[in-house]
Amino acid sequence: TDVCHACRPDAACIAEDVSGMPGLAAPTAEGGCGFDFRLAMGVTDNWFKLGDLPDEHWSMSGLWHELTDRRQDEQSISYVECHDQALVGGKTFAFQLMGAAMYDGMRRDAASLAVDRGIALHKLARLATIASAGHGYLNFMGNEFGHPEWIDFPRDGNGWSFNYARRQWRLAEDDSLRFPALLAFDRAMIALVRSAEGFFACRLQLLVMDELAKVLVFERAGLYFIFNFHPLDSHAGYQVLCAGGDYGLVLDSDAPDFGGFGRVEAVQRFQAREVVSEGAKRYFLNVYVPSRTVLALRQTALAPTTICRQAARRV
Repeated sequence: TDVCHACRPDAACIAEDVSGMPGLAAPTAEGGCGFDFRLAMGVTDNWFKLGDLPDEHWSMSGLWHELTDRRQDEQSISYVECHDQALVGGKTFAFQLMGAAMYDGMRRDAASLAVDRGIALHKLARLATIASAGHGYLNFMGNEFGHPEWIDFPRDGNGWSFNYARRQWRLAEDDSLRFPALLAFDRAMIALVRSAEGFFACRLQLLVMDELAKVLVFERAGLYFIFNFHPLDSHAGYQVLCAGGDYGLVLDSDAPDFGGFGRVEAVQRFQAREVVSEGAKRYFLNVYVPSRTVLALRQTALAPTTICRQAARRV
């Protein structure tokens, strides 16, 4: 890492380490190995463990712990999945969620509960990961739109075939399929994070951890992320602690543009409600949060509400 930084000061060294060795991303002057970042490998392991559990058994406290469990003296990068899951013999997160339904249920006119679940959780997992990441976010090519197949390079075991040594980018441009909607959400999600100045420099503030309702709410850089992981229950008038003022809806995973059901009105404003208790003044928002949906809110004075929708439509 010293040689790399000396030769290319603009380069970033990222450590991929399964042992959890302390100091990998600490400066060499402090006895570390000098990497600029380390991969938060426990995050992806946790998502794939959850993928094997029915939604109603997901633990919000367990999820929050895995998303935020990192050393404070090292910079880390979070991700849902990487090349490990995309290579032959593995399963991408989309394939784990949807299974064989991916092959015939990704048409827009197809009805598949497995695909509906997979698309919803695919979006929630990605936004939860990037929004809670320590210092950066990683995606492996094609996984952002739920690429349905693996990568396999020519080798003796496959007869030196090039058949799977590629990504099918055309799927993300075929409007008869649901893949473009996942890509649109990915673009909107990244645009939202980039629109918040100093996003990764801001600390996370946990506001709600509701195991019964399967709701997780946290604030970062002025953005309020409201996750409802419940497979069935939508929550009307759900109460969220806030800083007061007016808020606008800046991202809705259930929007039709993102392959959702459009259960939330696209352009909304929320007025914080003042509550005085035992001499202390606090403010709350009352929000309708559909099942398997995440909403992102921001004070209306901070930025226009159209930024993410415009980014999603941009090619």
